[in-house]
Amino acid sequence: MNRRTVLEATLLGTALAAAPAAAQAIQQPARSSRATAKDGTSLFVQDWGSGRPVLFLAAWTFNSSVWGSHIVALNARGYRCVAPDRRGHGRSDMPMTGYDLETLTDDVAEVIEQRDLRDVTLVAHSMGSIEAVNYLARHGSDRIARLVLVAPTTPFLLQTEDNPDAVPKPMIDAQNDAIAQDFPKWMAANEAPFFMPDTSEVTRAWIREMMLSVPLPVALACRRTISFADLRAAAARIDRPTLIVHGDRDASAPLPLTGARTAKLISGSRLNVYEGAPHALPLTHAGQLLSDMLAFMTS
Repeated sequence: MNRRTVLEATLLGTALAAAPAAAQAIQQPARSSRATAKDGTSLFVQDWGSGRPVLFLAAWTFNSSVWGSHIVALNARGYRCVAPDRRGHGRSDMPMTGYDLETLTDDVAEVIEQRDLRDVTLVAHSMGSIEAVNYLARHGSDRIARLVLVAPTTPFLLQTEDNPDAVPKPMIDAQNDAIAQDFPKWMAANEAPFFMPDTSEVTRAWIREMMLSVPLPVALACRRTISFADLRAAAARIDRPTLIVHGDRDASAPLPLTGARTAKLISGSRLNVYEGAPHALPLTHAGQLLSDMLAFMTS
C-alpha cells in the first residue's frame, strides 16, 4: 500500500470514526424522507446532517445507498448530504413512465426546490451525470455552487455523423438485447472490469442485488436515455466550477469518449484521472474520491 493510499484511507477512516460524535452534536428538525415529482411519483430521499448541502446522484440501476460512506464522512466535516433514489430505483415509486431525460431531470429539480437547497455541490456518478448536466441547462445554476462528475457518461455516447468516434447504434442495441434476454448473465460477463481485482465479494454481491432490484423495463428505459442523451451543448454552457474524476481503465464509460470530452466542453473544468481505476469509483476509490471532493469544495 503506497503513501497516498494510506493517507486516503486515514482520511476516510478518521471521518467515519468522528461521525457518531458529529451526529450527536447536530440538532436538526425532522425532515421528510420523501419528495414528490410533478407527476405525483414519490421519491425516497436521504437527508443527513447540516451545513452546506451536497446532493448525490447515483449511477444506472444504483440507488442512494452507494453514497453511504461519503455521506457519513461529509456529515462529520460539517456538510448536509442529500441523496435521492431515482424513480424506479431503491425505495422510490416505480411508475410505468417518466424515464426520459427531461422527467428525470425535473425529479432532481423537485428534490432541490422542495428542500430549498442552495449553494449546492452537485455530485453525480455515471448516469447521474446526464441528469446533473441537463439540470443546469434546464433549470439554471442559481442553486448550484459546484459540480463534481464521477465517471460521467456525458457528453454523447451515440455515434452520429457529427460524433463519429462514439458507440454505433447496433452495438447499443445488441447490449440492450442481451440485458433484456438475461440480465444476470450480462452482469456476470461485465462484472470484472467494473470493479478492482481486490473488491470484496460482499461488495460485489451487494451491487448485484441492488441492480437486479430495478425492474427490467425501468433498467432498459434508463439505459436508452443514457445512450441517446446529447448533452454537448448543455455541457458547453456550464458556468460553475467543475471537477471531473475518471479512471483510465473505465470499460463502461471509456475516458476518451466521456470524461475527457466533457472536460474539453466545460470551460475551466478540472479533470483528475485515476490510474488503473474502473467505473465504480465511489466504491473502489472512495478515499481518493473523498479527498479530491473536499479539496475541490474548499478551494
